[in-house]
Amino acid sequence: MSFIPRTTFPPLPSLPRSYFLGHHKAGLQKMKSLLGSIDLVMEVRDYRVPLTSRNPIFETALEGKRRVVVYSKRDLGGVNGGRDKENESIIAQWHAPTPTLFTSSNSSRSIQTLLAFVRSYAQKQWKLVGHRVLVVGMPNVGKSTLLNSLRAQGVGKGRAAVTGAQPGVTRKVGSGVKIIPSDDDEPEGEGKGKYKGVGGGVYLLDTPGVFIPYVPDAEAMLKLALCGSVKDTIISPVMMADYLLYHINCVDPTLYAEYCPPTNDIVPLLEAIARKTGRLGKGGKADTEATALWMIQRWRTGHLGRFLLDEVSAEALEKRKVEEQEVGPSISQARRVDKERRRERSRARGMDR
Repeated sequence: MSFIPRTTFPPLPSLPRSYFLGHHKAGLQKMKSLLGSIDLVMEVRDYRVPLTSRNPIFETALEGKRRVVVYSKRDLGGVNGGRDKENESIIAQWHAPTPTLFTSSNSSRSIQTLLAFVRSYAQKQWKLVGHRVLVVGMPNVGKSTLLNSLRAQGVGKGRAAVTGAQPGVTRKVGSGVKIIPSDDDEPEGEGKGKYKGVGGGVYLLDTPGVFIPYVPDAEAMLKLALCGSVKDTIISPVMMADYLLYHINCVDPTLYAEYCPPTNDIVPLLEAIARKTGRLGKGGKADTEATALWMIQRWRTGHLGRFLLDEVSAEALEKRKVEEQEVGPSISQARRVDKERRRERSRARGMDR
């Protein structure tokens, strides 16, 4: 009998739907206070979830500022050509007339294209004190990695921002890192003589990722968790791996053929992976949680398929906006949910005693 993948993933009404932390709120307030001195906002989104990594908070908080939307991790969403080029075209149409660019961690050309855009923007208005670009986005979409790449290629200098596999590495708004030299800067570093300066230079301000106060649906939360915007301790790794399996089966079930035949059941797959990779506990029993995290990390780094989790179509953006309006990006709602979650934990601890 031929394998038939699941067409839907079961609803999960009890799944956490908020991850709006204290430093998210503080970072957002700091961003607002800086807007008067900001020349351009660079909003970074994860290419694998072009709709789900959209934060409606930025639409209102940063309203009125010139913006460029940058999709990071383009290489993890599929290879160039065919449907992928069509996806890029549709995504760019979503944002028109706002400029939209795509970057990959393994593509210096995409970073050069972004640098050229920023330089061109800065050249339109000469400023002695330089131009300031504010980088915003959801947690762990690649803002700090992008900053380091722009700095390396723009002024030939090493890392300025700390990066990590889990969200929350950047907790404060940065003071500004030069990515394009000024007119009178002496070229230095690896990029010596490669890039021309502009005005007083261009400085990039890194910011902490700001999560959506309340996620529209449980599936969106699973997508954000899979992409690393939520700490791996918030949602069960086995549940995340099951959701990943659902998507892999829709794309290509042979992606895990070295471990077991196509299956809609995550447990046999995790047990097979555990046996092959040695992730076994006492008595040779599979450590399913550790194996699930390993499986998720393999996908995050592009070793278990490269595909999008969101639908990309002309209608998808409007559908997403309707969902957001029905829920509403309410910070007070997020506080209520968090309060209730803390109460449940306290009750659970009391029952354990």
